[in-house]
Amino acid sequence: MATRGATSKKKTAPKKTAPLKRTAPKKTASKRTAPKKTAPTMTSTLTLPAIHESTTSSGLKVLAAERGPLPLVAARLVIRAGSSTDPADKHGLADFTARLLRRGTARMSADEIDETIEFVGASFSVGANEDILSLFITSPAEHFPAMLSMLGQMVREPSFPEREVDQARERALAGFSNDLDDPSVIADRAFTRALWGEHPYGHDVGGSAAHVRTFTREDLVRFHQERVGPRVSLLTVVGAVSPETVAQEAEKAFAGWEGGPEAPLAPPPADTVATGRVLLVDKPDQTQSQVRIGGPGMRTGHPDYFACTAMNIALGGGFTSRLVNEVRVERGLTYGISSYFDSMNAGGVFGITTFTKTEKTREIIDVSLAEVAKVREGGIPAAELKKAQRYLAGLYPLRTETNESVAAVISDIRVHGLGDDWVEKFRERLLAVTSKQTVEVAAKYLFAKPPLVVVLGRASEVKPLLKGLGTVTVVPASDYE
Repeated sequence: MATRGATSKKKTAPKKTAPLKRTAPKKTASKRTAPKKTAPTMTSTLTLPAIHESTTSSGLKVLAAERGPLPLVAARLVIRAGSSTDPADKHGLADFTARLLRRGTARMSADEIDETIEFVGASFSVGANEDILSLFITSPAEHFPAMLSMLGQMVREPSFPEREVDQARERALAGFSNDLDDPSVIADRAFTRALWGEHPYGHDVGGSAAHVRTFTREDLVRFHQERVGPRVSLLTVVGAVSPETVAQEAEKAFAGWEGGPEAPLAPPPADTVATGRVLLVDKPDQTQSQVRIGGPGMRTGHPDYFACTAMNIALGGGFTSRLVNEVRVERGLTYGISSYFDSMNAGGVFGITTFTKTEKTREIIDVSLAEVAKVREGGIPAAELKKAQRYLAGLYPLRTETNESVAAVISDIRVHGLGDDWVEKFRERLLAVTSKQTVEVAAKYLFAKPPLVVVLGRASEVKPLLKGLGTVTVVPASDYE
């Protein structure tokens, strides 16, 4: 499962962590101490807390998982109304609406909401991707009822004050202008548009300056009425609170919630990812080139997930992967390169992201494609695969350390239909992947057709270097504000 950005879609490589230093154990006096807690071993079973289900009178499904020992509670409200449901002429409206939910309700002003959250030591955040909107709130257990009540107000009766809408629009437009100074953001944006074209996934989650400039309060009110409602939402609560209390407080907080569709609005099949094109985004002031290479991937929950994940860790998803070793370590072409699978409900992408000096643009593309071709032709050998599997299997328990992460995992499992044994069986399924399976998925997803290549840089110098990759289309960077 991939997790995507909150307010603008930007693909980034997984964070890399330095290896643990091995040190000799310190000598201690013969004093009896309690045994230290250790992370789950590779053979231990990861389990989620028991999940209790209920439904409010308004039709909102509620999942509750009691979890201690800390007196804290995390709640995540998922609404199936991501950027793929944006109106055709209002790209970014879902994300914009979500961010305005906390800027006033029928009973509280934006300042009162902020003060209430801060006073009890709680926190609130909102995120959006192509398929869903997510509202997170964490709170001390004693203040959970009040915080859930406030969350209910935000989605049931947002006021969208004209002043707040105007200020948010101006901030967003200023952000788009600033983005032009960040070549990585512009390259990601160009890559997304080129990959998906006119498909609902083909625009940035945050939209564009041309569309956001037209947003009005009436647009937000209409989107909220038509897209946001209890029947396309899921509330997940994890922490030091009983399932009975969660059900009771959810009923109070969301009683009378109306609006939204009867069922999620499914995007059309995403089987038209662009291939065999070369897009050059001209930014004359650049001394480096941002490079993105991509092609069709897989939808969320696809049976190929585990084989693809294990294969990709070895190829470019890990710090000791083939791409990192060949492109960064051996040739010194870049400080960073990674490959990834980005999966959504209707389809997905396999991509490579990197950057290099202008004069090295063609070399980094050729070397990257050569490494991909090696895996496409031969898969990942058993010893290399096992190393990648153990690396990821060792990291996976970190996804279930906090109430917030458990709430996120439970929500994703239910929203995307992954199965309630997803966490329990994750490492077992990952470690069961064979070299033969990596050969099979590599043949399907590792650029079986010539990939889409997007380069952002100084076009006058870069274009001659791209000869032979395909017809080059040149566009100015300002097209992606």
